[in-house]
Amino acid sequence: MKALFRYALIGMLLASAALQSNSGRAEAKRDSEQSVKQLVSEMTLEEKIGQMLMPDFRNWKKKGESSAKGLTEMNDEIAGIIRKYHLGGVILFAENVTGTEQTVRLTDGLQKASRGVPLFITIDQEGGIVTRLESGTNLPGNMSIGATKRAQNAYRSGNIIGKELAALGINVNFSPVLDVNNNPANPVIGVRSYSSKPELTARFGIQAMKGLQNEHIIATAKHFPGHGDTAVDSHYGLPLVPHDAERLKSVELYPFQKAIDAGIDMIMTAHVQFPAFDDTTYKSKKDGRDIMVPATLSKKVMTDLLRKDLGFDGVIVTDALNMKAISDNFGQEEAVVMAVKAGVDIALMPAAVTSLETEKNLANVYEALLKAVRQGDIPIEQINRSVERILSLKSKRGILDSRSSASLRDKIKYALKTVGNRKHEKTERKMAREGVTVLKNDDRTLPFKPKKGDTILILAPYEDQAKAISKTIKRIKKKTVVKEYPFAEKTFNQDIQKLVDQADYVITGSYVVKNDPVVNDGVIDDTIEDSSKWATVFPRAAMKYAQAKQKKFVLMSLRNPYDTANFEEAKAVIAVYGFKGFSNGRFRQPNIPAGVEVIFGKAKPKGTLPVDIPSVTKPGEILYEYGYGLNIKNGKPLKLEGAR
Repeated sequence: MKALFRYALIGMLLASAALQSNSGRAEAKRDSEQSVKQLVSEMTLEEKIGQMLMPDFRNWKKKGESSAKGLTEMNDEIAGIIRKYHLGGVILFAENVTGTEQTVRLTDGLQKASRGVPLFITIDQEGGIVTRLESGTNLPGNMSIGATKRAQNAYRSGNIIGKELAALGINVNFSPVLDVNNNPANPVIGVRSYSSKPELTARFGIQAMKGLQNEHIIATAKHFPGHGDTAVDSHYGLPLVPHDAERLKSVELYPFQKAIDAGIDMIMTAHVQFPAFDDTTYKSKKDGRDIMVPATLSKKVMTDLLRKDLGFDGVIVTDALNMKAISDNFGQEEAVVMAVKAGVDIALMPAAVTSLETEKNLANVYEALLKAVRQGDIPIEQINRSVERILSLKSKRGILDSRSSASLRDKIKYALKTVGNRKHEKTERKMAREGVTVLKNDDRTLPFKPKKGDTILILAPYEDQAKAISKTIKRIKKKTVVKEYPFAEKTFNQDIQKLVDQADYVITGSYVVKNDPVVNDGVIDDTIEDSSKWATVFPRAAMKYAQAKQKKFVLMSLRNPYDTANFEEAKAVIAVYGFKGFSNGRFRQPNIPAGVEVIFGKAKPKGTLPVDIPSVTKPGEILYEYGYGLNIKNGKPLKLEGAR
């Protein structure tokens, strides 16, 4: 009870600072800083180390159960671990947040388990293709919002996410993504980025940050110093960005510097090698090779660059330390110690804990950090500064005094009214329509104008995508015949030709994460038998056959818009920047329905490209430039007025 009183007192002191005049606010801030320092001085080393650890309980196997399953209800085993290690926070995944009421009960239970400092309860709710909430508003995603060129859409997206997370008892969002996606071959960022332009990325990211913060949600810029110009996914390997320091500062670092200046709360690291900042080598535990230390584990990047050069004094959190870029090359305990020595404040997912039997993994990391401090490898002063940053941020965003008088019943009632409500859904649909980008419309192919009884054939990679297109068509063109065919890992054969022959209109979805078609003499070879090339070969074959048969055909790019370069011969091409379709009784993203509405003339396309699209057949040339997009009505390029 004494500890709880102290934390609540600090929270009230910091909250009162926001209500003071300028001179009074400065004095209150000094008082609160002193109070935090006093609080930290009274904490044990074990309590301090606990604040710097943030595991997940994504799946859990209770004693006596045969296997682990998604943790959706709080239990005494996890409560015991939170208390035993004085944990400062946890991260939630889709397995943990399967419904609104369920999530409120889980977060309430997590906070009650922490009898000392209230927890950071975190999540990756970026909007678009990275969303965790089963019942939340999914939103069109960052690149779609970048295509609208309307900064207010970025704010609205952050604000909607902020309202829903706050209602659920989640207080930290690992968003916005400030990676500048200037590498079309990037397998992990892509549409998660706003743009290939650092200025637009910075402006939109800051607006999303403000939307979150205005709902008292901690905003996290990621992945520092930048994951946008990589061709390797750090979940599976160790990427390297080879550019010199000047280029990195003008492009990759630009959005982060602007976000720091604007008051970002937290910054998440990237497991990426940046030799321009740190070329220190380390012998990989995986294969004994000498590798460069990634940013997450680099003092030159975390302390010298981020703290000293860029002036960030907020909380630094690692990206998940179980990702293969780290786990394959560095030992579990050593990676955590290296990250803290480098200057990070919070080690995210430092050890896999899925049962009491695997609790030892967390115990080993915890003891390794304690040992490093006690032996002087990590100065206690550095630990104190990290914990001061953590507690100051918890106070600033109202977490220290977050144990409100509201009953659990009232929290659930409010969350049910807030999460995924009709107002939010209406806003996400509007934003998605504004992002749809028409890249080609030869011979006025669009909009489609089917007559009663006409057949529309949908060829989409996956069933959920085909269903999303089909359901939207049936809503807006009720008297047409709609046929669906998911084509993932299939070949374009005579049976498909018959379907095209019977159709009046053909909509084909393209889902190419990374362009890698075989090009011979400037022509894409779509006759190859390699089954791994289906994502390019099948839709190209459909395009060529349908257009040869004089069918009305449109190619809909469902994910990274770079794949539109595979379909130069198509008469109509649109990009929607989002691939999630219809499943479990709901649309998982608004992007595909928005694209269908544009195809049939029910919505006006307003999107312009937020990236350059390189040619596939003519390396070094740009096929569609940043800012390009067509007006269906007159066939002319839309006027690019800049981000508003």
